[in-house]
Amino acid sequence: MATMNENIDAMLRARTFAVVGASTNPEKYGYKVYKSLKSHHKTAYPVNPRAAAIDGDPCFAGVADLPETPDVVVSIVPSKLTEELIPQLAARGVKNLWIQPGAESPAAIAAAEAAGIATVHSGPCIMVGLRTMGR
Repeated sequence: MATMNENIDAMLRARTFAVVGASTNPEKYGYKVYKSLKSHHKTAYPVNPRAAAIDGDPCFAGVADLPETPDVVVSIVPSKLTEELIPQLAARGVKNLWIQPGAESPAAIAAAEAAGIATVHSGPCIMVGLRTMGR
C-alpha cells in the first residue's frame, strides 16, 4: 500500500478531477477548490445536485453522471456524505479520493481503503498541495 505522501504526489499529478461539494458561492471551499484545480490546468467536474452550473460550467448531480471517470475525486462535504460517497466511487471505478479537512471520518477512510481506493485524508488541503507542487 502506498504511503500518504506517495498518494499525495500521485493525485497532484493527475489530470481529471471531480469536486464533490463544489459550490456556486465564491466564499466556500467547494468553489475555491474547483477554481484552483482549473487554474492549475486540470480537468475539473463540479458535483452538486443543487447547482445547475458553476461559472458557466455544467454541474453534475452525482459521480455516476460524470462524462468520464475522474482520476481523483475531491470530497468537500460533511463526513456522513463522504461515507455515503464511497460505494458510488467504487461502482464508478474511481481509484483515488482526496478527503478535504472536515470531510473525513474513520468510517469513510476505512470504507474507501477496503474498496481499494487510495486516500489522502486527515489534514492536507489539495489547494496547498497544488501551490507547492514542483517546488
